[in-house]
Amino acid sequence: MASYILAIDQGTTSSRAIIFNEQLEIVAAAQQEFEQFFPQSGWVEHDPEEIWSTTLATCRKALEKSDLLATDIAAIGITNQRETTILWDKDTGIPIHKAIVWQDRRTSDYCSQLHEQGHDPMITAKTGLLLDSYFSGTKIKWLLDNVPGAREKAIHGRLRFGTVDSFLLWRLTGGKEHSTDATNASRTMLYNIHDNCWDKDILELLTIPAALLPEVKDCSADFGLTDPSLLGAAIPIGGIAGDQQAALVGQACFQPGMIKSTYGTGCFVVLNTGDQAVQSHNRLLTTIGYRLNGKNTYALEGSIFVAGAAVQWMRDAMGLIEAASETGKLARKADINQDVYLVPAFTGLGAPHWDGDARGAIFGITRATGPAELSKAALESVCFQTRDLLEAMRGDWQSMGETVLRVDGGMVASNYTMQFLADILDAPVDRPVILETTALGAAYLAGLQRGIFPPPEQFSSSWKREKRFTPTLDEEIRIRKYNGWKDAVRRTLTK
Repeated sequence: MASYILAIDQGTTSSRAIIFNEQLEIVAAAQQEFEQFFPQSGWVEHDPEEIWSTTLATCRKALEKSDLLATDIAAIGITNQRETTILWDKDTGIPIHKAIVWQDRRTSDYCSQLHEQGHDPMITAKTGLLLDSYFSGTKIKWLLDNVPGAREKAIHGRLRFGTVDSFLLWRLTGGKEHSTDATNASRTMLYNIHDNCWDKDILELLTIPAALLPEVKDCSADFGLTDPSLLGAAIPIGGIAGDQQAALVGQACFQPGMIKSTYGTGCFVVLNTGDQAVQSHNRLLTTIGYRLNGKNTYALEGSIFVAGAAVQWMRDAMGLIEAASETGKLARKADINQDVYLVPAFTGLGAPHWDGDARGAIFGITRATGPAELSKAALESVCFQTRDLLEAMRGDWQSMGETVLRVDGGMVASNYTMQFLADILDAPVDRPVILETTALGAAYLAGLQRGIFPPPEQFSSSWKREKRFTPTLDEEIRIRKYNGWKDAVRRTLTK
């Protein structure tokens, strides 16, 4: 009987396919990067056809590497870069324009107009999001307004909208399934997270025809069958979740108060708030963490724009290191008497500041400051920013209690960084055995739908910790260092 799960992890810079067995162990994986397009300053695009071709190629490669057939795969789970926006012709399946990526800022001026007109409170109350070009809603409007003939086609029901999951689902099922899940829907700025429906008031405000929009399902649901010609047999698609929510599931953060933090190019901290959609007063996002059996579990989310990107800057722009792995060794050699702070606002500051005009700065440099001190400052900046988010979350949700942070992503391989994270948070940091938690979450959701994996409470007991980092820093030093960071940020902010 088929018992393997194929997880599609479609990210911002690459597409990956990972096959898991019944014990949720990785059997095989394949990855392929694709091109990034920057047609104007602040614009970021992807070729949807390249997203599709790399996804299909990695699925085929993973099957080949595992020596498995499509008939051995019980289900497919999809996780994806969120907010990235695609419109395609419903008859041909051909996109009408390149995908507008979540990082794209082309609709910033329009968002400012909406802000001046006073629409922020309504949008935040209904969607849990801030009025920002980050989300899909204003990207859809831009495509309808700027691609010749698009709006007329949309009005007559001839176009389809999707975040990347929906587009892949459409292609995988041969155009038979136009659906998404609640987590991806909750990131469009069009979805009412309380009423669980596309919001008519926001659609009217943005002049977006409802006919464009996909059906919204649970994260673990029947999303149809793949076209047999693609992988060799028809495979059920049983799970979908946006990447950060999939990581929340993969980290088994099913109880209110549990929290995960993913460290990649940026950093995303997500706190499970249970059945409470907690309204943030600290510029965090209220979002759907996952939806199972028709019931929403809500979350607070904070986004850090620069985490691993600070290390990439050290390597690529500054030439101070040759490999990211060098930073931990250098940081250990740094002069402990120097308090050097790097505020990595290369593209502005994310939550809880949301200052897009802020730019990077370094404070505390002396004649003795060198690569070791800058490496230390770069790694510590990620930890300071994480504490900023946790402080904001505590301010928003009084039930948060004691924190144990579950971490994943490329940066968590650095023991130095994880120890400082525990030190500055004054809280334990748990690193799991399986670091591919985003793909793991997608695989679990698909296997849950097929009856292969147990309910969340039993899955939680199978989560395994590889290492726990516990705080060892003297309290006086912790306070002094964090106060120094806050002062550095204050000097960097423009508003």
